[in-house]
Amino acid sequence: MGNAGYTCIRRTFCWLNIILWLCSCAFLGAGLWLRLSYEGYATLLPQHAGLSADTIFMGIGGTGFVVSFFGCCGAWVQSRCLLVLYFMLIVMLFMSEFLVGSIAFLFRGGLGRTLANELRFGIERHYNTSDRGSLVAPSVASIWDSVQQSFECCGVSSYEDWYDIQSWPGKRWVPESCCRTLYDQRQVLTEGSGDGMMRADCGRSENPSLWWDKGCAHSLQSWFTGQLNVVGAVGLGIAFVQLFGLITSMLLFCTVKHKRASDTYKSYSPSIDPQTRTSSWED
Repeated sequence: MGNAGYTCIRRTFCWLNIILWLCSCAFLGAGLWLRLSYEGYATLLPQHAGLSADTIFMGIGGTGFVVSFFGCCGAWVQSRCLLVLYFMLIVMLFMSEFLVGSIAFLFRGGLGRTLANELRFGIERHYNTSDRGSLVAPSVASIWDSVQQSFECCGVSSYEDWYDIQSWPGKRWVPESCCRTLYDQRQVLTEGSGDGMMRADCGRSENPSLWWDKGCAHSLQSWFTGQLNVVGAVGLGIAFVQLFGLITSMLLFCTVKHKRASDTYKSYSPSIDPQTRTSSWED
């Protein structure tokens, strides 16, 4: 490889890892801020702290920080040890992603049921109408209200998931976010009833005809199926970056090894005058 091509690939590899390193720092900082300022808020699965937003952000940020740091330093100082370590980390990430994706696909039915049960447990034990969290780190109640209003659904599988929870024990109530829109509610009102009476405590009316009858699990699954093209594009982008890192790190490793071997050979070559030979650090 010529010097111009080697320099171009080396600088491109360095800048790519610098950009990834800065993005990782942003993820890591956001995760730490969520953990220190709003601990326990940003999750729909309170029993699994590892799936909370702060933990996920810190995991992504920490992994990207370490990998991109090794890649950037290895290319900048032309260290074969760091380049090989970077290559091994990328391979491990790729294998982990493949393994997790394969397990999720093979056991998608069991994972779906487990996730639904955990969501129901979060509703029963951790839904608190007085705890709204914040705009950046909403509470369980805020997240559920937002999801139910956006997808026009109620509960995990049905509105019965809200019956007899800790926030209202022994009651067959639902949150106000489960109520249908005003136009839909007028269709189920009896003649002579007023809108003001109908809208007051709709969630506590114990009248299922005023609530959305479909569960949010089905609505979220349908929405995710419609977004598979976006998920596929993101997956291909991540795979391309990882493949580029694998190929480039090995290319730089082999080039650095060849350059050092050539320099060593020249330094001991009898045809070169030691007095006129340029020192290796000037090359």
